[in-house]
Amino acid sequence: MRHGTLPSLSAQNALKKLGADISAARKWRKMTQKRLADGAGVSLPTIRRLENGDEGVSLATLAMVFVVLGEVGRLANLLDAGIDDVGLLLGNRQLPKRVRSGRTSKPAIGSNKTADAHLPQLPPSSETARNKIGEEF
Repeated sequence: MRHGTLPSLSAQNALKKLGADISAARKWRKMTQKRLADGAGVSLPTIRRLENGDEGVSLATLAMVFVVLGEVGRLANLLDAGIDDVGLLLGNRQLPKRVRSGRTSKPAIGSNKTADAHLPQLPPSSETARNKIGEEF
């Protein structure tokens, strides 16, 4: 994506807000832009661009800024599956309405289906692999 061509207005606004939030966090910590830049290993103009919501600033720079601000955990949890409300909602829609127990049938003579119940279902051509997996248990 070319610099300055972010097509989504909502994404642009989110980056502007993120930049303003980074600026506020830096100021709360009584940290200058220069000190933040030095800690993150980037130039002062890069920090200025980040705080202005410039979409051209790298994700690595953002990560280092979070480290310097002591907030790396927040970056790591941005879309944590456990708190992703939209993802959880979509996942719940795909859950079956009910779960039925499987029908049991008599095992063929010489087969040991109950003993193999814990093994993964492999295609018939993988009988050697099934035997190896069974030996591990």
